[in-house]
Amino acid sequence: MAVLRAAGNLKRRFPNDDEFVLMLRSIIDVNLCKFLSHDVPLFNGIIGDLFPGVGLPKADYAAMEAALAEACGKHNLQATEYFTLK
Repeated sequence: MAVLRAAGNLKRRFPNDDEFVLMLRSIIDVNLCKFLSHDVPLFNGIIGDLFPGVGLPKADYAAMEAALAEACGKHNLQATEYFTLK
C-alpha cells in the first residue's frame, strides 16, 4: 500500500514523467531503507529484472546529504556511504 501511495504522490508531483520510472522510484524509495547492506545488491538485481531497460535519473539529494553530514557531525556519528544511502 505504501508503494502505491508513494507512486501516486510522485505522479501528482511529476504528471508528465514516465510511469515506469515513477513506479520504480516509489518501489526503491519505500523499500530500500528496510534492507541490510548485503541485501541491497539482491534487491537491485530483482528491480533490474522487473524493470529491464528502465533507468532512473539521478535524484538531487545534495541539500539533504549536506544536512545529514552536519547532523552526523553534531552527534559524533560517521556518515558512511551506506548510512547516507539509507
